Amino acid sequence: MTTSLGLQVNPATMERSSTSDAASEKPNPSHHSTGAVQMRIKNSNSHHDRLSQSKSMILSENVKVAEPINRHRRNLSQHNLTIADIISTQEPTVVAKEGYLLKAKIADGGKKLRKNWSTSWIVLTARKMEFYKESKQPAMKPGYKPECVDLCGARIEWTSEKSSKKNVFQITTVSGNEFLFQSDIDFLILDWFHAIKNAIDRLPKEQRITSRNLEFKLRRSSSIELLNNLDTESKEPKPEHRKSLIFRLNYSASDTNDRNRIKSRLKKFISRRPSLKTLQEKGLIKDQIFGSHLHSVCEHEKSTVPQFVRLCIEAVEKRGLDVDGIYRVSGNLATIQKLRFVVNQEEKLNLDDSQWEDIHVVTGALKMFFRELPEPLFPYSLFEQFMEAIKIQDNATRIKSIRSLVKKLPRPNYDTMKILFGHLQKIAAKESVNLMSTQSLGIVFGPTLLRPEKETGNMAVHMLYQNQIVELMLSEYSKIFGSEED
Repeated sequence: MTTSLGLQVNPATMERSSTSDAASEKPNPSHHSTGAVQMRIKNSNSHHDRLSQSKSMILSENVKVAEPINRHRRNLSQHNLTIADIISTQEPTVVAKEGYLLKAKIADGGKKLRKNWSTSWIVLTARKMEFYKESKQPAMKPGYKPECVDLCGARIEWTSEKSSKKNVFQITTVSGNEFLFQSDIDFLILDWFHAIKNAIDRLPKEQRITSRNLEFKLRRSSSIELLNNLDTESKEPKPEHRKSLIFRLNYSASDTNDRNRIKSRLKKFISRRPSLKTLQEKGLIKDQIFGSHLHSVCEHEKSTVPQFVRLCIEAVEKRGLDVDGIYRVSGNLATIQKLRFVVNQEEKLNLDDSQWEDIHVVTGALKMFFRELPEPLFPYSLFEQFMEAIKIQDNATRIKSIRSLVKKLPRPNYDTMKILFGHLQKIAAKESVNLMSTQSLGIVFGPTLLRPEKETGNMAVHMLYQNQIVELMLSEYSKIFGSEED
């Protein structure tokens, strides 16, 4: 066949060319297939070029296309394929943030590692983080493979338990790797935290991608063998990991059953346990002095004033009236707790024993007794009435109102209060020696003896009135606790 330019074209070649074009492209009605062939031959200058152009339009089954170098195959035995690795071959890397941070890797694939802090130059991109020893290392060593963290499906959170350092946050990947990052500069670490969190939030939550998309991306890079190897590895776990995987699956499956079984046993135990009253009747549990209601202690001892209160008052009046800061200075807490244990476990108490030689231990235990009363010495039901009484401007009316409220107290409360305030009046009488005035004693015992059932926002105001009530009752002791004739 001869063209308009006088060149000879093999009809068979032309026919095969047209067939190939029709198979790969949709036919265009405005151009004939022979026109396309003429255009290609027109640009050729020699017989060799003409043959080359013809072959470029024909893909013979016997001709092997040169495949690009498979860079994935070499890395398969050393690294796991991640989404970041696949997409990094298709998309350019854009650095979102970079800078120095303290880094510590504490887990690798779920296996705990020893924490070792080191300074790293961190490069954050849209999908991963890379760690370098110094900022110029990527430019100095182009072939250097940095340590990477795939952020797809990762979790970021602040932590104060993994390190004693401040400003520490943790990143946990889906593969079980855990990293700690820290900086002493508050705004710097906060900026890094939000930058990484935003990058994680933009990524899909699932680490794995569908097999169809994976096959498409791998075929584009001519890595068919890699696809087959990846499928094999995903279906057949390595022998050394198979045993641990089975253990984890069995454990997670039986964990819920174990918890339910434990809960059931605890419920049965609690429902069958004997009551406190039964244990006390059998003598297995002795009545406690500290932490019990005042009327319960008095009822048990068949008195209106607890024996422990009487013993403490006698000991202080015997060897503590002249002590500087009595009731204000704190005793050794460990010794006070020891005295508390002895009082709760033994019936007889000798405060003259050498181990209770420090009088501040005795006063501390007495204050602890009143603090631990479930209901204070001034009952909750009369708290507001005492508050209103102390606000009365006329002093005589105020004293009369306080006196009438004190008379309303239950017998154990009244008798204990009368003995205690009589004792504190003796302390105030020695103010020149022990430096404890009625005002000082009001500050010490006000919140201890008088408190509301439910704390409100008026704590400071209440504390002021509590102190004033105790101070008034000490100053006017004879009028408040005296007989009616007085």
